[in-house]
Amino acid sequence: MKRIKSVVISSLLTAALVGGTSIASASISKDGVFSSKDSNQLLSSSLNVAGTGDAGTTNGEALASLFRSPQSILVAADGSIIVSDSNSQVIRKIAAGKVTTLAGASVEKDAQGFPVGGLLDGTSDLSFFNHPNGIALGVNGSIYIADTDNHAIRVIDATGTVTILAGNGVQGNVNAVGKEAKFNHPTDLAVAKDGTVYVADTLNNAIRKITADGTVTTLNAASDRKVLIASGQTIAAGDYLDGALTQAKFNEPSGIAIDAKGNLYVSDTGNQKIRYIDLASGQVTTVAGSGSYETAKINVVGDYADGDAAKAMFDSPLGITVTDEGGLLIADSLNHSIRYLYNGKVSTIAGDADQFAGEANGVERSTQFSVPTDVAVAADGTILVTDSFNNKIRSITPYQLPADLAKDDSIKVVYNGKSVVFDSKAEIKASRTMVPFRAIAEALGYEVKYTAEGQIIEMTKGTVTIKMAIGAKTVTTIEKDKADVITTIDVAPYIIAKDNRTLIPVRFFAEQVGLNVEWNQKNHTAILRN
Repeated sequence: MKRIKSVVISSLLTAALVGGTSIASASISKDGVFSSKDSNQLLSSSLNVAGTGDAGTTNGEALASLFRSPQSILVAADGSIIVSDSNSQVIRKIAAGKVTTLAGASVEKDAQGFPVGGLLDGTSDLSFFNHPNGIALGVNGSIYIADTDNHAIRVIDATGTVTILAGNGVQGNVNAVGKEAKFNHPTDLAVAKDGTVYVADTLNNAIRKITADGTVTTLNAASDRKVLIASGQTIAAGDYLDGALTQAKFNEPSGIAIDAKGNLYVSDTGNQKIRYIDLASGQVTTVAGSGSYETAKINVVGDYADGDAAKAMFDSPLGITVTDEGGLLIADSLNHSIRYLYNGKVSTIAGDADQFAGEANGVERSTQFSVPTDVAVAADGTILVTDSFNNKIRSITPYQLPADLAKDDSIKVVYNGKSVVFDSKAEIKASRTMVPFRAIAEALGYEVKYTAEGQIIEMTKGTVTIKMAIGAKTVTTIEKDKADVITTIDVAPYIIAKDNRTLIPVRFFAEQVGLNVEWNQKNHTAILRN
């Protein structure tokens, strides 16, 4: 929902015909940021940064803290993480492994036991919010907040004092100055270098502009679309139209971000699209997303598809962050995924392969989120996610190849960040990476045995034994108290006579023992991860 400096991430897909399927390729440069220019790094596993998953407003140790539907996230200049904890009615701060309350308070709870919001300016500990959502950094370090259910834009200054920039707690659609202006559930905002604030005024289907003196104007046209929801009953709804900004139409815009040119990206949530506002030319275009209105539907029906941006599909895209290479990270909330728009293509960085909700940590598409609502990027390249329905702050950690990895064209294998040392060269055969059997097995903690004069190879760990034969494409897995499992491989193990070493296909081997396998073409490296 805001622009983070010094971040670059690549969505390039590297064809990994050697040893397996395609992988999402990204990299990290010497200064610790993502770079598409040197693909020596992959996006890696997700981890919990803060929150146990239970709902609450408990501060303290980050991994023991409690959140209630965190919505928006940003990284401050000092590296601390700022979070709008919407259902707790507060703004939280994560720093040095601790969670504190930066601003906001509540003195009563509703029938469900949730803190009740309010509207009150003042010192940080005595101020009140009502479901704060989008947050953004100002040029002077102030934090701007889309205080959604107060229909107001609030500011926390450097002293911790909270004030209203525009809006007054009353729902409406009025262009005016400061508290005379009215909004309707503003969800996100972005602050330009000159201090101008742009607001995704969601239920007004509008993009609003607030100048430094608090003057509010509307940039786009109002929607006059009506949807028939029952016999004789219609409801006002947003609409969709590209072209001149003054004529353009939006449907429940819920995310906004400023790019390096000072122009705006918008998550046009009700249209399931990403729009772009060129402020200099006054033109609006659709840069990603497809789909159109169906009868009696207020919004375009969401779906999922990667690939060409014009044909890509989203399901309630929310928070967005612009990267230095001109790409856009997207919290695709109801696809429970983090997507990336770059160079006319949309790819999925993390989230369940079938778009199911969950909270599992894992690598890339084995990671699970439950309604992620925003994304930000830390200085070390880590992607931060507000995993709203899991009440957690999550991270997607960049994977760095070992510093001692050989810089040559030899075939290499890395297991959990460490190079596997071979006493004989690995090689490619029939488009499969073949590696010395004993070295890889022992690196993974298996006991190795050869029988039948070296023609049968076995590896055992605990109660499981995997048995293969030289020249045979069948593999038998033997586990105590279970039926034997026989599988087939497409390249049989074989012996390199000059080294007297047995080579096996690394992908099959790794997947047989439950590892994630990816191929990094640039460095000729098979990457194995738990």
